[in-house]
Amino acid sequence: MARNVTLFTGQWADLPVEDITQKAADWGYDGLELACWGDHFDPAKGAESVDYCDEKKALLAKHGLKCWAISNHLAGQCVLDNIDVRHDGFAPPDCAGNPDAIRNWAVESLKNSARSAANLGLDVVCGFTGSSIWPLLYSFPPVDEDTIEAWFKLLAERWNPILDVFAEHGVRFALEVHPTEIAFDIVTAERALDALDGRAEFGFNFDPSHLLWQGIDPVKFIETFPERIYHVHMKDCAVTLDGRRGILSSHLNFGELDRGWDFRSLGRGDVDFEEIIRALNRIGYDGPLSVEWEDSGMDREHGAREACEFVKDADFEPGSQAFDAAFDD
Repeated sequence: MARNVTLFTGQWADLPVEDITQKAADWGYDGLELACWGDHFDPAKGAESVDYCDEKKALLAKHGLKCWAISNHLAGQCVLDNIDVRHDGFAPPDCAGNPDAIRNWAVESLKNSARSAANLGLDVVCGFTGSSIWPLLYSFPPVDEDTIEAWFKLLAERWNPILDVFAEHGVRFALEVHPTEIAFDIVTAERALDALDGRAEFGFNFDPSHLLWQGIDPVKFIETFPERIYHVHMKDCAVTLDGRRGILSSHLNFGELDRGWDFRSLGRGDVDFEEIIRALNRIGYDGPLSVEWEDSGMDREHGAREACEFVKDADFEPGSQAFDAAFDD
C-alpha cells in the first residue's frame, strides 16, 4: 500500500482550518499535517482538552482526512535563537519585546505540543530548534571551537527538559534540518544527536529541498540517519547559479530573479524524488509524505493540487522479491 500523502498547513494558516481542510480533500490529499498557528491547532488547548483534539479529528474526518503529525516550527525557533524583533510575530502579543517571555512561552508551547500529540493519538511533532550559533556560520571574525561547543551544550540544556515531556507521553520530536537551525546538514545533525546523547525522542523531519541547495545529497542524509527519519516533507527547489547569482541568495526574498536558488512546486525543480522514494523504501519508512508547498512563481491552489498528484505518482512500494526470481530453479 502506498504511503499517505498529507498537506502541511503552515503556508495556509491565513485560511481558516475549515477552509483548508475542504480544499485539501478536494485536491486528493489523505490528511493534514496541522500547523500550530493560525486557527489550525492550538497546542495549549490541545494539551488541556481531549475534547478540543477530538473536534479537530472530527473536522478532518468529515472530509475523509486524517492527521499523522502536528508541527510547531515557530515556537521551536524561539528556543535557541538569539531573540530579536523578528520573533515578536511568532509569540503572543503580550510577549513582544521581551526575549525571556518569548523563550519561556516557546518552551512551554513545545511541551504542550507533546501533550497535544498524545491527546490526538499521534507520536510525532515536527518543528525547529532555533540556533544561537547560526550568525557565526562564517568564521570571521574567527570563532574558536570552545564557543561552538558551548552552544551545542546549550541545545542539551534547553531541549532535554522539553524532550523529557515528549518521552513522558511517548511522542518524538522531528527537527526539520534547515538553515538557521542547530542542525542544518549531515555533520551538524550528527553533532546535535551527540549533544543530546542520542536520545530516541529526538530525530528528523527529512526535507530534501533544504539540503539540495546547500550541495548535500538528500539520499545520503537518509542513509546516514535511517533510524531517525521520523517524518518526511516533500518539497522541491531549483539551483540557478550562473556566474551572477550566489548560493547565499544576496539578501533577496524568495521569488526574486537574482536569487541563486528558490523553492519550486514538486517535480519542477532539481530534487530527485525517484531516488528519495527508493531510499525511504530501503530504510522501511512507512509514515506520511507531507507536501510543504512553496513556489513564489505559481498559484498555490494549482500547485497544491498538482503536488498531491505528483507525490502519489512518484511513490511506490518496495519490491518483495528479485525481478528474476521466477527463473530460479
